[in-house]
Amino acid sequence: MPFPFNDFMKDNFPAKNRQDFQLDPLQETYHESIAENPFHLKSLEARDAALLTIDMQYLDAAPGFGVFSDAHKSGVPLEAQEYYFKRLKEVVIPNVSRLQKTFRQHQLEVIHTRIQSMTKDGRDRGAGHKRLGLHAAPGSKEAEFLPEVAPHGDEIIINKTSSGVFPTTNLYYILKNIGVSALFVTGVYTNECVSSTIREACDLGFHVSLIEDSCATVTPDLHNFTVETLRDRYCRVISTQEAIDEIATHVSSQKIRDVAEFVPEDRLYRAADSAKSG
Repeated sequence: MPFPFNDFMKDNFPAKNRQDFQLDPLQETYHESIAENPFHLKSLEARDAALLTIDMQYLDAAPGFGVFSDAHKSGVPLEAQEYYFKRLKEVVIPNVSRLQKTFRQHQLEVIHTRIQSMTKDGRDRGAGHKRLGLHAAPGSKEAEFLPEVAPHGDEIIINKTSSGVFPTTNLYYILKNIGVSALFVTGVYTNECVSSTIREACDLGFHVSLIEDSCATVTPDLHNFTVETLRDRYCRVISTQEAIDEIATHVSSQKIRDVAEFVPEDRLYRAADSAKSG
């Protein structure tokens, strides 16, 4: 659900002042360069897009485990937990599963991140996770992916002990090696690991799509505010069905390039146009 900007203005600003108030004066410019950038679709035509599923694991996405092993001591109000797990069960997990199936059917990369330390005692964790007492040891239940959205075959798994994935892992190196230039992002929490990863990916030059109904956090307000903060600044925001429809329409039957390297966008446009005309 988009942030109710009109209601916000009505509740907080007198009518005579509303026309002088502009929440984001650069919104139109960013919308054109981010959301309407044709490279989102060109990356599908070139088969250079990947699905990135973030932290869909027992540590933080399953009741009775990890962060929520003791519901009363988790720090998250019971009402918020009820909302979060209901959204995961009824909306996010089914949608992520649909997206994974679609990407696999079209032979596009499906990449998974999870929180997991390298050591059993977690001494290699980032300082933030140590302060929070956040730990998923190798082989632990907390490190397991939820079965409905678990990796298949040799799909790439990135382990991390931080919020964003890029600064503390070799994901950028891997994406460059396999020729990925656009990311469709799903997972939890919207306002933490998902948001951090999207901002990092945008700064690194990836074209990012946030799949809004394939993400969740512990309150709808946190989710909605985060989505609106990211929208058109760091990513475009689309739905699961919109992503599936785009893939069905734009994914070509042949790879344009087999060499795992980034190329300037105008060169890729010409390659895509040449492949379609030929």
